[in-house]
Amino acid sequence: MPLSEEFLTELRYRNSIETIVSSYVNLHRRGNMITGLCPFHNEKTPSFTLYPENNSFYCFGCGVGGDVITFIRDIENLDYMEAVRLLSDRSGLPMPDDGFDDGARRLRQTLLEINRETARFFHNELKTQRGRKAYEYLKDRRLTDDTIRHFGLGYSPDSFDALLNHLKSKGFREPDIVLANVVANGKTGKPYDRFHNRIMFPIIDLRGNVIAFGGRIMPGLEGAKYINTADTPIYKKSRNIYALNVAKNTKENNLILAEGYMDVISLHQAGFTNAVASLGTAFTQEQALLLGRYCKEIVVTLDADEAGQKATEKAIRVLSGSNMRVRVLRIDGGKDPDEYIREFGPDRFRALLEGAGNEIEYKLFTLRQKYDLTADSGKMLYLNEAAILLSELPVAIARDIYSGKLAKELEVSKEAILKQTEQTRQRKTKAEYNKRLKEFTAPKIKQDAITPEKREHPRAACAEEAILCLLMNFPDLKKEMNGRVQPEDFMTGFHRKVFETVEKQLENGVFDLTLISGEFSTQEMGRIVAIQNKTVAKANAINELADCIRILKDEKENSIIGKASEMETDQWAEALQKLRRQKGSSS
Repeated sequence: MPLSEEFLTELRYRNSIETIVSSYVNLHRRGNMITGLCPFHNEKTPSFTLYPENNSFYCFGCGVGGDVITFIRDIENLDYMEAVRLLSDRSGLPMPDDGFDDGARRLRQTLLEINRETARFFHNELKTQRGRKAYEYLKDRRLTDDTIRHFGLGYSPDSFDALLNHLKSKGFREPDIVLANVVANGKTGKPYDRFHNRIMFPIIDLRGNVIAFGGRIMPGLEGAKYINTADTPIYKKSRNIYALNVAKNTKENNLILAEGYMDVISLHQAGFTNAVASLGTAFTQEQALLLGRYCKEIVVTLDADEAGQKATEKAIRVLSGSNMRVRVLRIDGGKDPDEYIREFGPDRFRALLEGAGNEIEYKLFTLRQKYDLTADSGKMLYLNEAAILLSELPVAIARDIYSGKLAKELEVSKEAILKQTEQTRQRKTKAEYNKRLKEFTAPKIKQDAITPEKREHPRAACAEEAILCLLMNFPDLKKEMNGRVQPEDFMTGFHRKVFETVEKQLENGVFDLTLISGEFSTQEMGRIVAIQNKTVAKANAINELADCIRILKDEKENSIIGKASEMETDQWAEALQKLRRQKGSSS
C-alpha cells in the first residue's frame, strides 16, 4: 500500500526544505531567495536555489531538483522508502504500519547485516593460528593492536567456503550472501568465498555501516594486489570515501587525500586523523562533492610513482572545478606516506604537509621535470608550456606572481613571460568566442531523455510545460479547463503523466510535490520543480492558459495531418474530426 496523504503531509510539515538542506549546504538568504553551492555538481558561483513556499529545490546549473524527499534520496543515495524513513526518524514521526511494500529496505538491512557479520568473522580470523601471518604482517607495518581494532582489520582464510559456511550457519540465505558480493558463483554455479588468504579492510559508510571490503594479497603470493567489493545495492565505490566516517570528525581544517588503505591507516595512527582515500578507483566528481561537505581544503598526497602522478593529475582536474582549495604534497625519493612516516616519523611528515604547494606550483614542478633547464632549448620548451598553464589562471595578480617566480628562476624577463601568457589567453578567448558564436547561430536541439518527443514537437512541449506550470501554481484554473484539454492531447509522454497526476491532485484543490515524489524518479522530480517554479503572472494566467491550449490543439492537428499516410482513411478522418470538435468547444 502507498503511504497515506496524511502521513506525507505531516512529514513535509516537520521537515522544511531549508532545515534539511542547511545541514548539507551552506545557505545564503537574500530577501526571499535562498541559495548555495550545489552539492550535486562542482561550481564556484551558487546556482542551487530553495523555494520554501512549496518546499522544493532546484539547481540551475545541473538541473537537479525536487522536494525534500528527493533531496535526501540524491544526497544520501537512498531509494524512496529509505529516504522517507530517514526523514521520519529525524523528525520523530513514526512510520505507518499499514503493510506498504518495504522490500527494498529489508533487503538493504539484510545485506548490511551480512557485511557486519563478515567483518566480525574476518577480524576474529586474524586472532587465530591460520591468521597469524596476516597479523604479523600488520605488526611489521608497525600497526598497533588499537589501530587494527579501530579500523576492524581482518584476515580471510585460505579457503573457498569458510565464510560461506559461517554466514549460512548464522541463518543468512545463499542468494543474499552472493548479492552482498562476499561470495560469488563459479562457472559451474557453485558458490565460493570471493576473498581468501587476504588481509581484509572493511569499508564503512558515514552512518557506521559496513558496506564493502578491500582485500590485499598476502606478501610473496602472486595475483591481483587488491580485490575490492563490486558495486552492490548498498555500495557504489564512486560515491564513497575510505575512512571518511572517522575523518569527518577531525579538528583539522582540511582533509588529506591519500592513495590506499595502508597510507590512510598509518596516517591516522600517526595523528593525522583527517586522512581519507578514494577506494582504489579513479577519483570521481561524486567523491569530490562528498569531501566538499566536510572541508574547504584538500591536500592531495598520492604515491610518487608514475601511476600515482597520473592519479594526482586526475584528482586535481576533478577538484579544480569545486569550491575547495587544493594543495599537493610531494614526497622525494618515491616514497608513499606510510613509508615516509615509518622512516622519518610524524613530525617530518607534518613539516612536509605544511609546506605543500598549490595545484599551480605542482603542475609547474611536473613540467619542469620534463626538460633540461640547463640548455636554452629546454628553457624555451618549458616556458612555452608554463605560459599556457599560467594563461588558464583567471586572476591577473596570480599570473603576475608566477611570472615573476619563473623569471627569477630562469633568469628571463618577467615582461616577456607575461606577454606570451597574455597572447595565449587572447587566442583561447577568441577560439571560445567563435565556438559559442557557432553554437548560437546554428543551435542544436539536444536529445532529452525525459521528454524525447520535444525534439520533434518543441512548440507543443513548451505549451504543455506552460499549462502544467499554471495548474501547479493556480489550482483554480482547473475550472477554466472544463475538459478542454485531455491527457491524449499531450504529445510528450512525461508531460502527459504529470498532467494526469496534477489533475488527480487538484480534485482536492491543492498541488503538493511531496504527495507525488514516490511516483517519479529523482531526475523527473527535478524537471517537475523546474516547470513549477517558472515565473508566471496571475493577472495573465487565464489568457495564457487559453493560448497554450490553442497551440497544443494546433500542434496535435498538424501531427494528425502529417500522419495521413500512416493511417487508414476512415481512422484518419475520424481522429481529425474529433480533434476539430474539441477545438471548437474550447475556443
